[in-house]
Amino acid sequence: MSAPAPLHQYLIVDLSAGIAGAYCTKLLADGGAEVVKVETPQGDSLRSWSASGADVAAGTDGALFSYLSSSKKSVVVDTDEADRLGALLGSADAVIWSRESPFATVESLTPAALAAAHPHLVVTAITPFGLEGPWSDRAATEFTVQAWSGGVIGLGRGAPDRAPIHVGGQIGEWFGGAYASAATLAALRAAGKTGRGQIVDLSTLETAVAGLTYHPVTFLEMRKRPFRSERSIFVPGVAQAADGMVALGAATAQQWSDLCVLVGHPEWVDPEAPLAITARTGELAPQIYEWIAERTVEDVADQASAFRIPNSPVINGANAADTAHFRERGTFIKNPTSGFSQPDRPYAMSAFDLPRPEAAPRLGEHTDMLSEHRETRVAADTPAVSGLPFEGMRVLDMTAFWAGPSCSHILATLGAEVIHLESTSRPDGTRMIAGVPMTDELWWEKSPIFSGLNTNKKSITLNFQTERGQELLRELIKTCDVLVENYTPRVLDQIGLDYDAVRALRPDIIMVRMPGFGLDGPWRDKAAFAYVIEDASGLTWLTGHPDQNPVEPYTIGDPNAGIHALNGLLIALAHRDRTGEGTLVEASMVDAALNVAAEQFIEYSAYGNLLNRQGNRGPVSAPQNLYRTSGLEEHGGLDEFGRDDNWVAVAVETDAQWAALRQAIGSPDWATDPALETAAGRRSAHDLIDERLGAWCRERSDDEVVSTLWEVGVPVAKVMQPHRQADLEQLRARGFFAQVTHPVNGTASHTTLPVQFSGEPGGHTMRPAPLLGEHNTEILSGLGLSAADIEALEQDRVIGTKLAF
Repeated sequence: MSAPAPLHQYLIVDLSAGIAGAYCTKLLADGGAEVVKVETPQGDSLRSWSASGADVAAGTDGALFSYLSSSKKSVVVDTDEADRLGALLGSADAVIWSRESPFATVESLTPAALAAAHPHLVVTAITPFGLEGPWSDRAATEFTVQAWSGGVIGLGRGAPDRAPIHVGGQIGEWFGGAYASAATLAALRAAGKTGRGQIVDLSTLETAVAGLTYHPVTFLEMRKRPFRSERSIFVPGVAQAADGMVALGAATAQQWSDLCVLVGHPEWVDPEAPLAITARTGELAPQIYEWIAERTVEDVADQASAFRIPNSPVINGANAADTAHFRERGTFIKNPTSGFSQPDRPYAMSAFDLPRPEAAPRLGEHTDMLSEHRETRVAADTPAVSGLPFEGMRVLDMTAFWAGPSCSHILATLGAEVIHLESTSRPDGTRMIAGVPMTDELWWEKSPIFSGLNTNKKSITLNFQTERGQELLRELIKTCDVLVENYTPRVLDQIGLDYDAVRALRPDIIMVRMPGFGLDGPWRDKAAFAYVIEDASGLTWLTGHPDQNPVEPYTIGDPNAGIHALNGLLIALAHRDRTGEGTLVEASMVDAALNVAAEQFIEYSAYGNLLNRQGNRGPVSAPQNLYRTSGLEEHGGLDEFGRDDNWVAVAVETDAQWAALRQAIGSPDWATDPALETAAGRRSAHDLIDERLGAWCRERSDDEVVSTLWEVGVPVAKVMQPHRQADLEQLRARGFFAQVTHPVNGTASHTTLPVQFSGEPGGHTMRPAPLLGEHNTEILSGLGLSAADIEALEQDRVIGTKLAF
């Protein structure tokens, strides 16, 4: 008899609609939770959905629904008979709720009503802007939320002579769903301590800020300038090879130098200023692209890998399943309902197998369970003093850059003692991302990116290239409940600290490894940065204008890996809570990315349709696009940088919204064509609508466009510069930014978490990111070292508080 799945004890009621809620509950079901999807007699809208417009035959379910609903149950209840859900809700552990659901208007099923009637429940609400605040009831789509977040411009994404580019594939829905799953599991963990549930209030605007931008407000306030002020196409980026598209990245001076040698132009490198080539990329790009065009994708990738230049073929729905690395690792599996190809789970455990996905339910297949007798759960009368889910847990954080630290940052914010490990010769790479001259005093402490990702953590420096450093590292591991690392696999393997060695030191430890491409397979040792993961997973393929090469998002690949690794860790913790057994969690970055890009692989496998980038259009709304406005009056009609580059995002999702928009812009003759009253008609006339609606917007400021359209319920947004996020009144009202005072950098705004827990009414505690080696004495003393021992370690450069390259 097989052991119970880690989440088998949880009953989750799904009252959501859309991808975010469905993906949240998919991750929970994949962990073994019993997920009951509540539907009206008409069924969930995803049952008939296809992003490519494929015909979903009556009586069958769309492929995306079959993917997202594997292993779930379906009960049918009409909106006027919500009382039939009473016994189910009374026995459940959590409810997932979204504003798009037909049940959202039922008074007894609002988050506040559910929490009041069933105090034991964790109620996770997924909404665009959060349950409270001035924007809480405003119209929004995933596209307009991206625009508000600053993620459309992101890290200067897109050519300056074209409109900015949103990240394709409804990525905000998928990332928000992954975040909702982790937040729900964290709240369930807290409920196990307190005996009471709580409302988990998740804002997809805030998850977009977390997933599509890298602490731009902190950067502005600490460095007194934006992180990036211009849009550009990164070179080389995505290029056309002889037999397909390939992407190369050169983010460091060494990578640029190696790229010059690779393409046969070592003379381009200035030894005195190796990064000076970046200013000449426009001039040199044709020669780089010519070199790539003469070679196959495999040849370019092999040669780039030999130089340790980040690279990947550009993956899409058609070529993913045939990619050798994915074939060898068994990355894609068959859907249990319809047999099409889909990504397997985004993590794997060494100590146990996650349950295999089962067929998606037929509409109402399990409705009879509503009449079953169920034991009603009772909340504790007096909850524990603290409900922080990770309080008392010690985490060794052997991560760097963005993916790993974004995972451990959430652990630290929710109560864990997180010890961030660096060395004085190999610091976390984000310490270098500030544009601070290395001649400045304590320059390594001045990175806003490091500051944003490492609040609430402690710092120890150990040079584990030394024998003594390795000895101390092993002693430290013995004291930790969890170890998280995101080095390339060979780093820990070379010093004998793979999972078996770590488990020998601490048998019940959970070790989360976050390699770019997994612990095996042909790409095991391939360099992995966010943009490479995006290239290798299809996220890049769907981003960009259709008449140009795809554009790398340059953002989501890292934090998406972090939130999926956290989901894997939470599942492993549930297993350890029950069995006392630790495990290795292999949470590769590319597997996480493939899961949130799943729709394009499913569409191609199920229907033979290849999803392609559509610029700023999309598969849901029509019209949907960015429209240039007249600019800022205080800047003479230009933006803050003196450019004619102000935009608004508009997305019409329903016929009613189109009628409202038409009236708001004065019902011009072109907009009264009866053909435009349907989504199909508007999609056919999208070029005309863009031209005419664009002309209307061009005569108005972005503020005027937003106020006019939002007032009548049309989803609209300013395309925000990311460093202006703190100007948004909704984020201010929710306290999304906290003022954090750092001993070197002073006080600056730092993002908290994109979710509020009602069980933590005071908000998140935010301590400044640690100074390099700040907690060496505290941590090493805890291992039994004396003051003299610690002083000797510093003299021997095993530890330290200053960088020593």
